[in-house]
Amino acid sequence: MNFKQITLIGLLSIFSFSTLNAQDDSEVSPDEISKWKLESKYALNLTQSTFTNWASGGRNNISGLGFINAFAEYKSGRIRWASTLSTGLGGVQYFDEEIEKTDDVLDLQSTISYGLKDPWFISLLGGFRTQYLNGYASPEDSLRSSTFMAPGYVNISLGIEYIPNDNLKLLLSPLSGKFTFVQDQVLANAGAFGVEPAEYNSLGDLVNPGENFRAELGAYFRVIYKKQLMENIGMRSRLEFFSNYMENPQNLDVNGELILDFKVNEWFSANLQLNMIYDDDIDIEDRNGNVGPRTQFKQVIGLGIAYRMANFKEEK
Repeated sequence: MNFKQITLIGLLSIFSFSTLNAQDDSEVSPDEISKWKLESKYALNLTQSTFTNWASGGRNNISGLGFINAFAEYKSGRIRWASTLSTGLGGVQYFDEEIEKTDDVLDLQSTISYGLKDPWFISLLGGFRTQYLNGYASPEDSLRSSTFMAPGYVNISLGIEYIPNDNLKLLLSPLSGKFTFVQDQVLANAGAFGVEPAEYNSLGDLVNPGENFRAELGAYFRVIYKKQLMENIGMRSRLEFFSNYMENPQNLDVNGELILDFKVNEWFSANLQLNMIYDDDIDIEDRNGNVGPRTQFKQVIGLGIAYRMANFKEEK
């Protein structure tokens, strides 16, 4: 079993075990259970297409997308501790080619807060984000453009958080550290994701390898908002901004996510996920061959089997 599999199994086990354990009243006192709010959602979407003598054309394929969203929050007096896990992996298999990745994310965040005058808190945030598998700019490429921990992002922020209710959280941190890891030497040598590139002499010989790590100090702002739009439609969103104090502070890094959940019944659901990223340190080549920072967009629509475990009832 490799490190990626161990990481996935370990993280999912923590959330799953916590949720199941919270439902066992015989082992935990009711007072202690009431301090925890735990939820995990599992979904698997599959599609399959075959074509025989089909005039409009098409390629035989099978595709799948699995994802897990988990949430845990502890409240006791002035203390709040909230953690979220969002992970997903999907791909499409054309019968005449190798599998092509369609979604790949591992995002874990945890925030511990101490209450001041309601609804204000002093909060310490820790975040981690990466992917599992190799990524390629296009299916024809043989050299990967990303992989596990290349990039990997760690964010540590200390600041003031405004929490007027369970649906809205605003965090402003004037002291935030953003740490970028590029644990692939080929990508590091190329200076991918903002790390220092390798140095070569006039003959093209490697003098110093590229850096595998970059640290930035700046300001961080995060908005989390969720709402039950209708009885069977829920919305979750997150928007993050980061400004590097030491280098181009006017160029904000932006990470946005919007998820709409459509519940069909207890077992079937649909969802729409929209992601937007802008990072001034990530150069992307467009279709005209121009290289530079670009606004990145991702859209995922899924319909399939879904299962929820929690120690509280869903809002109606």
